[in-house]
Amino acid sequence: MKKLFVASGILCLLSAQLLGQSVLPASDLWLEDYKTWIRTLGSDEFGGRKPMTPFEDKTITYLADEFRKLGLEPAFDGSYFQKVKEIAVTMTAPDGLLPVKTPRGKVKLSIPEDMVIWTTRATDKVVLKDAEYVFCGFGIDAPEYGWNDFEGIDVRGKIIIAMVNDPGFYDASLFRGKNMTYYGRWTYKLEQAQRLGAAGCLILHNEAAASYGWHVCSNGHLADNLGLLHENTMNMDELGLRGWLTEDGCRRLFEKSGVDFDAALASAKKPGFKPFTLNARSSVTLNVSYTTGDTYNVGAVLPGTDLKDECVVFSAHWDHFGTSTPDEAGDVIYNGAADNGSGMAAILMIAKKMTQLPAPRRSMLFLSATSEESGLFGSQYYCENPAFPMEKTATCINFDCVAPAPLTRDVVILGGGESDLDMYVNAAAAAQGRYVVFDKDNTDGWFYRSDHYNFVKKGVPAVITRTGNDLVDPSRPNKYPQPDWYHKPSDEFREDWDFSGAIANINLMFSVGLGVANSEKKTNFK
Repeated sequence: MKKLFVASGILCLLSAQLLGQSVLPASDLWLEDYKTWIRTLGSDEFGGRKPMTPFEDKTITYLADEFRKLGLEPAFDGSYFQKVKEIAVTMTAPDGLLPVKTPRGKVKLSIPEDMVIWTTRATDKVVLKDAEYVFCGFGIDAPEYGWNDFEGIDVRGKIIIAMVNDPGFYDASLFRGKNMTYYGRWTYKLEQAQRLGAAGCLILHNEAAASYGWHVCSNGHLADNLGLLHENTMNMDELGLRGWLTEDGCRRLFEKSGVDFDAALASAKKPGFKPFTLNARSSVTLNVSYTTGDTYNVGAVLPGTDLKDECVVFSAHWDHFGTSTPDEAGDVIYNGAADNGSGMAAILMIAKKMTQLPAPRRSMLFLSATSEESGLFGSQYYCENPAFPMEKTATCINFDCVAPAPLTRDVVILGGGESDLDMYVNAAAAAQGRYVVFDKDNTDGWFYRSDHYNFVKKGVPAVITRTGNDLVDPSRPNKYPQPDWYHKPSDEFREDWDFSGAIANINLMFSVGLGVANSEKKTNFK
């Protein structure tokens, strides 16, 4: 078996080298196609591509038409569309304030200055009756790390306050150090609060630990919060109150409760932390308005040959935020050109390349999922209702925020070192004269923040790239770094974007995907 594995690796390396030679450098034709797709999908005419709006219809129709033009087959029983039932919810508090009663007087938490709140329940109100607040550190129960922020406390019916990220962010000897675990994601903390029967959970925002500013929280959750709809329960078994809380608002709440805010946070960052109940309660009726409806994943297939019942997935979410809070220039459209017009354009470019080659052994699935920005809901639904069974899915290659990006010698991979997918990535990078860096300083938890992670949770190896640091031409740094446009109206297509790094990474993943599709066996986790 060892000899067979080595032989397969050598063949993979040779084929990846040949493929790399053939696809680099990108021709002007490929680049112009790529730019056209981003320019179109990120234009004002697509209105920010929010699910369950008329702009969804425009977006998914465009994608299906492009797949059809390439000669790809529909992925879902004769259709390019997979229906996903969702709920869009807006929660409001009386006078825009969430009152909290303490022995030292009331604290009025203002929305959205101090907090943003939402629910996924299909109801007209959420009632908090004398609900106690509890501080549970990071809100983590991780036996494998010897960490339990809920030890000795019953949180049923209470409102949990939990810090974002995990202890490794502050102490490299804890958890996986700067390489955030899924326990650090705010989605995990809400899931855990629901499992424990809490009335609600507020995530304590910190810009460094979250890796984004308060605007990302407030813009994304003021109205029409999306979630998967379970029609048998209408989501009434889900967490009643979800939210983000600023450090300033939390500090006021702690001080009125007689708790030293800084000392409490410092204690929570160390082993042995004990959760505690705050002398603070809320009694309030929160008004809820909601709509239910259908949104859609878009999928197309390039059929394989002798292994056509297995597949390689190329994914990129299509959704963004629509219109929301205006920026300094008064722009209200969140165009999402980089996030994720550049990703959709990447899978279209790869699909076009693939159709000009002999059919691969395994089928190729090109998947553009809905509602990634709201919580990876479209890909979650797909992985629970796949076009190809998960055990027949060889790998997921995901594209998110691909361009703009300068050309670098390093190829930064998230999730590397975990599966034999590494063999293909290393070979393809070597063919480009580049080297692979497995990102072990993943403080922002990006590996858990895009659609490939739902495939990982189902046991499918996955890969996603990030912009490297070892510039081929240091005189040409990235003019548009991510903090300048991430989840802002300024995420618009610009003709002077640097596409060199994006095209190189797309070509690299093209080689990886083709290598996996034609290999004797599918990839597996180590």
